[in-house]
Amino acid sequence: MESAASSAHPDGALGTEGVATRIREARRGLGLTQDELARRIGVSRSAIAQWETDRTGQVRANLARVAAVLGVSIGYLITGESEVGLVSVETADERALLSLYRQIREPGRSELLRNARRMAAVQGLSPIASE
Repeated sequence: MESAASSAHPDGALGTEGVATRIREARRGLGLTQDELARRIGVSRSAIAQWETDRTGQVRANLARVAAVLGVSIGYLITGESEVGLVSVETADERALLSLYRQIREPGRSELLRNARRMAAVQGLSPIASE
């Protein structure tokens, strides 16, 4: 079993071991292949493989795009902790919907929200108002 001390970066900086694991788990949770994630972020599949195995690569320079596509916060990728005040996304389907929503441009986003509200109304739910 590896201790926290042995997994720490030698100079005391935050290592990427946890980041690698969280990227891999979030990708798998969305049912994405490395190729699909790479295409959505705009990098090569080998870059994703490197990030997920904690090898070389520019993962930190791409964290915002990685987080957006995976439907998680940058803070989560770095620390593994959810940020206070954010709605927790629990299931793979919820993460997939959030990821798709973030990738869709207007007027697609508005149409998606209208459809979701209609579906909620049909099921007798009280849809959340626009902000």
